[in-house]
Amino acid sequence: MKLDAKNAARWSAGIMAIVLVAGAGGFWLGRSGAPDVGEKARTERKVLYWYDPMVPAEHYDNPNSLSSMGMKTVPKYADEEKAGGTTPGVKVDPSARQNLGMRVVAAEVGSLPSSLTVTGTIDFNQRNVAVIQARAGGFVTRVYGRAPGDVIVAGAPIADLQLPEWGGAQGEFLAVRRLGRPDLTAAARQRLRLLGMSDALITQVERSERTKGTITITSPISGVIQTLDARAGVAMSAGQTLAQVSGIDTVWLNAAVPQAQASAVRVGQHASVSLSAFPGQLFGGRIIAILPIAQAESRTLTVRIELPNRGGALRPGMFATVALGDGGQPGLLVPTEAVIRTGARNLVILTLADGRYRPAEVRLGREGGGKTEVLAGLAAGEKVVASGQFLLDSEASLSGIPARPIGSAQ
Repeated sequence: MKLDAKNAARWSAGIMAIVLVAGAGGFWLGRSGAPDVGEKARTERKVLYWYDPMVPAEHYDNPNSLSSMGMKTVPKYADEEKAGGTTPGVKVDPSARQNLGMRVVAAEVGSLPSSLTVTGTIDFNQRNVAVIQARAGGFVTRVYGRAPGDVIVAGAPIADLQLPEWGGAQGEFLAVRRLGRPDLTAAARQRLRLLGMSDALITQVERSERTKGTITITSPISGVIQTLDARAGVAMSAGQTLAQVSGIDTVWLNAAVPQAQASAVRVGQHASVSLSAFPGQLFGGRIIAILPIAQAESRTLTVRIELPNRGGALRPGMFATVALGDGGQPGLLVPTEAVIRTGARNLVILTLADGRYRPAEVRLGREGGGKTEVLAGLAAGEKVVASGQFLLDSEASLSGIPARPIGSAQ
């Protein structure tokens, strides 16, 4: 009986060993015979092509290919293409967007503020000039203490001239008038007018019945005496200039605009002028002319601005700073910081509806006040990235995502 017990124990141990070996073998066979689900899914993914992320535009059909950069290529799977949707774009995790501090703004129609700031110099209004001449030959009998640079008002006397020719003609007119012949009197009066006498002077002679051969020359406008040739005792011939007076009711500001920004100015455009002589005070004017000749030395155009000169505060020779506005012309505007300038083209990063981002090529116009005008490539209401766009542009380039062409904007 004891032997039978020992045999039974041995048999039981042998059976347990066989069971353990069989279980381990089955487990090993199951591991080796049944394929892994993840591995199977990976092996069944369809490869579109192989490429180098550094050169995404190059596609290869061989996994052992080397790119033009000498780097080993990686596969591009079909399911990755589908995950991106029909429109290509860069997908960014919301937490990553927050960490990058991305800021999105919408393109909107508006007007630029001051788009150009230049400098210039105050000058006389050359269209408001009075040239005072002698209407007949004579002598200067008196001057009124005038000198070049003096500021005078309209009607201020310049000099007294003795005109023998006028005195003789006035005596003949009075003699004919005494004859009582209206026709001859009218002819004599017309002769006085042709000699340059005013109707007021003729009436004065007619009423006083005395000749007036000495007349006082006055200034027809208020302004500054530029030249003065009248001196006591000087003989003056007919048509000789006695003085030249420039008006100061309005002045010109000649501003130098770089030729590269010539398209930003036009006749009629508003200008805001500031001078160091009047801190905190602005003078308003408008462009009245853009001179047709550019300065070869400075490569600038001269823009002429007319300014009202109340009280004569603006004096020729003063240096001024000019801010030229855009004239109220509306345009599609985006923040200037949202524009990526590559040298060959200009880009903005669009925000797509499904949370992806894609570069878009744009054509730019004017700038001012932190805004840039978009002439083409973007529609009003489309959202662009104004902060963190350079990282998105780099990711799009590495992923081979093309920029939206200009003609594709809605």
